[in-house]
Amino acid sequence: MTEFLGNIGYNNWVLDALLVIPLVGALAVLSVPAGEAKKVALGVTLVEFLVSVPLWWTFQIGTAAMQFQHAYPWIPGWGIYYRVGIDGISLLMVLLTTLTMPLAVLGSWNYIKDKLCPYYALLLVLTTGMLGVFVALDLFMFYVLWEVMLIPMYFLIGVWGGPRRLYAAIKFFIYTFVGSLLMLVAILAIYYMVGDATGVYSFAYDHLLENIGAVGSWGFWLFGAFALAFAIKVPMFPFHTWLPDAHVEAPTAASVILAGILLKMGTYGFLRFALPFFPSEAMHPTVVTIVVGLAVIGIVYGALVAMVQPDFKKLVAYSSVSHLGFVMLGIWALTQASVAGAIIIMVSHGISTGALFFLAGMLSERRHTREIAAFGGLAKVVPGLAVVLTVVALSSIGLPGTNGFVGEFLVLIGSWGPYPWATAVAATGVIFAAAYLLWALQRIIYNKLDKPENEHLPDLSKREILVLAPLLACILWIGLYPKPLLDRIEASTEHLITTVQEQRASVAPTPGSEEQVP
Repeated sequence: MTEFLGNIGYNNWVLDALLVIPLVGALAVLSVPAGEAKKVALGVTLVEFLVSVPLWWTFQIGTAAMQFQHAYPWIPGWGIYYRVGIDGISLLMVLLTTLTMPLAVLGSWNYIKDKLCPYYALLLVLTTGMLGVFVALDLFMFYVLWEVMLIPMYFLIGVWGGPRRLYAAIKFFIYTFVGSLLMLVAILAIYYMVGDATGVYSFAYDHLLENIGAVGSWGFWLFGAFALAFAIKVPMFPFHTWLPDAHVEAPTAASVILAGILLKMGTYGFLRFALPFFPSEAMHPTVVTIVVGLAVIGIVYGALVAMVQPDFKKLVAYSSVSHLGFVMLGIWALTQASVAGAIIIMVSHGISTGALFFLAGMLSERRHTREIAAFGGLAKVVPGLAVVLTVVALSSIGLPGTNGFVGEFLVLIGSWGPYPWATAVAATGVIFAAAYLLWALQRIIYNKLDKPENEHLPDLSKREILVLAPLLACILWIGLYPKPLLDRIEASTEHLITTVQEQRASVAPTPGSEEQVP
């Protein structure tokens, strides 16, 4: 297999193909008869997934260097190139994206009527935007694709969402766009400062990273601009208020993509840009206190608010705020275990929360409501759906043997040394997660079957089983054997930690002025 891939030059064109295939597919979707749009979209996303799968085997384990790299001139007079590549971190994000997209198309098979073929075209354009963010090694290209991704998501929520879809779509767009504009200013500032210092004006990631010292005392302001853009996307408390509205009003597929992939762009941005570019600023005692404090608040706050939600979809939305708080804690703890755990949570959250949103959509299709109080006793009526919902909920809680346990365990173990008190408080989030999800399970699939509307609901269809089966397989695979994922991210996480620690050592506090941590 590897020899065959080498003969066809797989490493040289695979990332280009992953960005181009969805765009060509979007044009095809718009040009076929309305009834064929979803079939074409499903075919395109399956091809995309099949093209990406060999990345898993061809990726060289044990090296922190970017792989599959190449560049083409775009606007060379301004130092702008089409430049792509991946490391272990972006590899997992790319594969998570290509796995999620065909499931999103299949999951909205009946929800979206045939005449609405632009829906599937927007999903495909969104695919290119998301993958581009994860593979871009040119900051101008990164920013363009970061912004391109907003447009299809805005329309997916604003056109095919719920009753308050316009409010949710505009709120999502404004929050994200404001943060993005500040990041654009920071990117341009770095470009000119590094260019003035070196005589080379380029947006190349490696060039800017190697000469980032040219920004001097502007580092804190530039870090703040990047951090705000990424914090809104995560979203960290208190920048999270757009998320529940967007999730509740979005169609099922958009909710799955939003939770499974888009939120990871924020944490990926911290790992790829904010920490490597500004390590001394990111690890300044005041910044550490703020970030770790907000992460812990987000963990507890998200869980407590989820516990009182009457709408199952909104409950899952607030659970994302809590889970991604663990990611931020793990990143800022900056140990091998905590950073690896943060990345595993990013993948696991995409799988488990994506599955929960699919299940919420399936329940809504059957009962035309997401109110938890409208259900009860479904285990007797739809046992297949009840079993899947139970397994996915337990994985989201972090039951040993499921994917959720691996990441949270590594984050808590890795964060205990740097931040024992913050880690102790964060651990209560696991208890609260069990409370809100188990209570929701009790009210939805257990209790009495006392509502006539629930007595004759259909169980999982073949299409729904096809949607959920890959996610269940990933839940158990990562939970029981996470080593392949950890092997592929080990070198990248070690390189990140070494880079940041070396910069911290160069600006270490004087004796007697130890850093204060939560």
